[in-house]
Amino acid sequence: MPYPHSAPLGAGPIGQQAMTVLYQHRLVSTLQMHRLLTPHHTRAEYVRRQLHLLRESGLVGVVGRRVHGQTDLLWWLTEKGATAVEAVGLLPQRPYRMSPEAAAGPLQEHTLATVQTGLAFVEWARRLGHECGPLDWSPENAHYYRDENRPGEDLSLIPDAVLNYVHTESRQRTLLTYFIEVDRAQMTVARLAQKLHAYARYHQYIPQPAARAARRASKAPAWRSRYPAFPRVLLVLTGASVSRLERRIADLRSLAAADPVLATTAVRAGVTTLDQLSGEGPFAPIFTPVLGPADHTDAWLRPSTAAA
Repeated sequence: MPYPHSAPLGAGPIGQQAMTVLYQHRLVSTLQMHRLLTPHHTRAEYVRRQLHLLRESGLVGVVGRRVHGQTDLLWWLTEKGATAVEAVGLLPQRPYRMSPEAAAGPLQEHTLATVQTGLAFVEWARRLGHECGPLDWSPENAHYYRDENRPGEDLSLIPDAVLNYVHTESRQRTLLTYFIEVDRAQMTVARLAQKLHAYARYHQYIPQPAARAARRASKAPAWRSRYPAFPRVLLVLTGASVSRLERRIADLRSLAAADPVLATTAVRAGVTTLDQLSGEGPFAPIFTPVLGPADHTDAWLRPSTAAA
């Protein structure tokens, strides 16, 4: 990684890559970092040593977390580390900064689950010969729109992550973009349905130009300025028993079917569990469509014949 100076106080290329991963994803465990950056090593010792070197240099911070009776270390960039990454200019600048309080706070598990979701795509891309790397998803990018039922009010849609994935088959390469929502069974199913409603509204939203520019204005939806095709929406559930997650999926489908905006939307949305995503991969039939027949499908989320 081309830092403006030599590797920070003894950190090698993996340590420098770890800094960019922490800048992008805010909070990452040692094991997650190992699986993202050094999967060719059987153990996480190398990446752990690099992270400790960065800590000694004041570039990263660490907090412990007890998991199944063992201590798991979670890493984030200090202000000094974030400044070093920004000086390189390889990543879009992000305004947030992690702190010891935030790293140990209530958003810890959600942040780690989002990283685990991205990690599942990375690991399956390796197995399948596709392309998805440690920086190919970006957390919490705001998308602004207006709802006709709330005139004059700017609303924001903030996916947990926007993930890019290149699916390759023979000579065919297809860029797939996903809006990722991670649900740890902490919010109501009604709130999840409201998020889906927001995606449908964003899909429909066409910015209204000033009157003077109205004649020249495009009637294209706002999302077309950011994406060649509207991203598929993937809801990834975790944090509860299999039976409880299955009930949440069924309840979510019922609420979505009762929403007239969602019922007429062209948005493709599917729901699965993090365990299924990690264990079977995104291109196994692990997704239940939010709308239409409950036939399992893969991350292409192709409309079924019955729904078409």
